[in-house]
Amino acid sequence: MNSATLVEAGRRVLALEAAAVTRTAERLGGEFADAVALVRDCRGRVIVSGVGKSGLIARKLAATLTSTGTAATFLHPVDSQHGDLGIVGPEDVAILLSKSGETEDLHGLLASLQRLAVPIIALTGQASSTLARAARVVLDAGVTEEACPHDLAPTASTTVALALGDALAVVVLEEKGFRQDDFAALHPGGRLGRRLLLRVRDVMVPAPGTLSPAATMREAVVMLARQRGLAIVTDRNRLAGVLTAGDLSRVAEGEPQFLGLEVQAVMTRTPKVAQEDDLAAATVGQMERQGIMAMPVLNASGGLVGVVHLHDLLRAGAI
Repeated sequence: MNSATLVEAGRRVLALEAAAVTRTAERLGGEFADAVALVRDCRGRVIVSGVGKSGLIARKLAATLTSTGTAATFLHPVDSQHGDLGIVGPEDVAILLSKSGETEDLHGLLASLQRLAVPIIALTGQASSTLARAARVVLDAGVTEEACPHDLAPTASTTVALALGDALAVVVLEEKGFRQDDFAALHPGGRLGRRLLLRVRDVMVPAPGTLSPAATMREAVVMLARQRGLAIVTDRNRLAGVLTAGDLSRVAEGEPQFLGLEVQAVMTRTPKVAQEDDLAAATVGQMERQGIMAMPVLNASGGLVGVVHLHDLLRAGAI
């Protein structure tokens, strides 16, 4: 096949799988809410299982649940019949994945879960299968065809199962009120953890010297040079305004004798500020949108505690 034909073949697969997910979303009903309630209210752990490609999707679902505040573990159905069933407790919930719902390797685990009275959520493409009949809740993961040209290799069906699992995990975390801070606490390592945990207070520099509103622009020029292009103006220990290198350039162009002007005639009286507990990543976004290189940092009482610079935020890995 030539290049154009290869690209078109890839587009066909993507379109077919996207359509399968769309159809799944359209037929989603009350059974999904029942599944969410089972997982949300689970007082033990969520046992996730499947065989083959379904097993790979099951592993991913267990990992997603665990990383978003729901204790979950993958249990291989064969290993469950050789001692690993011991991890299953009476307060657990099971999610079993199988396209056909008739996978023989699942039958032993299925019988054991029924004996232990563990509620089962089935993700299957066959609503009349053995798995579906044993489940308390059935999520329809059926597809009309696989993306494989021979309609054999699990492709569209595993994509639908993956999407359904993600939908379940995300809605459960929303139901539990799982927040960014909770996510950060479970992901302390790596770039993602740093980005979610980093606060403005971790990056800011201590509050520098300040100017009074009656100070002259001559004094301001000296402070701007010392403080990386930002001079802070305070009145009775409260933030009154800021003066930037841009402000200096504008007044110098329009007023040759600007050095004798009072700072309050030039400063920005309602400057953008950051709170010391703000997420560093959010502050980067605010500064970039507004074209700001540095901002005063205030504490919860409105007191000046520091200055945060965009370059320092970027260097610290805030994004």
